[in-house]
Amino acid sequence: MPTLFSGAKIAVLCDGRLLTYLRDDLPTIPWPGLWDLPGGGREDAETPLQCALRETREEFGVSLDPAWIVWERAYAGQGMNGLDTWFYVAEVPVGTFDQVVFGDEGQRWMVSSVEAFLAMPDAIPHLQQRLRDFLSAHP
Repeated sequence: MPTLFSGAKIAVLCDGRLLTYLRDDLPTIPWPGLWDLPGGGREDAETPLQCALRETREEFGVSLDPAWIVWERAYAGQGMNGLDTWFYVAEVPVGTFDQVVFGDEGQRWMVSSVEAFLAMPDAIPHLQQRLRDFLSAHP
């Protein structure tokens, strides 16, 4: 696994439902006011998975078990400064979304169907595509 990467995102799924949040509407951040998935930028020497798990804990108050990860993929050169980004998919147990304690980033959170997220005109397009990549590999 490459040691240089800019960040990681994770699709947290439970019975065909997806954990999402609406980004703050600030012109100083990437993708303001769009629907997003948990994740963010790398800190210190963490691995891509550690990054995705930490960000999920910070943003939603949910600690994911690494055993719940069912898919991972690096997207070469698509992050800040041309670094790789990582995308994970976790299948979580029923009741996990009941544990959400929303952090201070974003306007609000929502659990939606996967299909609804993929159809949203105001979701981050490359994350929709990454989720489609997973779905095409796991029909």
